Amino acid sequence: MATLQKSIDKRNALIKATIDLVNNNGFHATPMSKIAKMAKVSPATIYLYFENKQDLLNKTYMEVKSNYTNYAFETYNENKPVKEGFELIWKRIAHFKLKESEYALFLAQCDNTPIIEESCRQEGIKHLQPLLDLWERGKQEGVIKPISDYLLYAYTINPISFLMTMQQRGAFILDDVHLEDAFQAAWNSIKTS
Repeated sequence: MATLQKSIDKRNALIKATIDLVNNNGFHATPMSKIAKMAKVSPATIYLYFENKQDLLNKTYMEVKSNYTNYAFETYNENKPVKEGFELIWKRIAHFKLKESEYALFLAQCDNTPIIEESCRQEGIKHLQPLLDLWERGKQEGVIKPISDYLLYAYTINPISFLMTMQQRGAFILDDVHLEDAFQAAWNSIKTS
């Protein structure tokens, strides 16, 4: 059992090192040797868990995306009215991005670069299915504008990343009042009336 835990610990250390290095140096300035050094394993150990750097990045992305969406939807109930359900999901996403800023920054970098394989991105989108289903229901009920899900995401979820970055820089504090204002602005941008 100790060997299994040691193996899990090594894999987790590699994932954490990948996130830290990518966040601080970018994808291209994160060689496998630096990842191994930060994770305190030999470079050859990486290949016991991952085929290559691309596999490591893709699997790290999927693991972080899974953590993100599990948190976002943990308390969501699809029977809630559209606005109430959206508010719950939106605020959970905001809390995740503020609480787990390293993960959020890593996801933002992945979303803004072609380094993650398209098949992996498409798999990542499936993790957002409860939100996409809610938006579809909102469109059918006439509560949400009948526009592309990409536009809905751009106007409602992406601004949270900007606010998170401004808070990290010390330029803005996303307190409860600002969080409520941000949610209202997001909702107002997609509601029909």
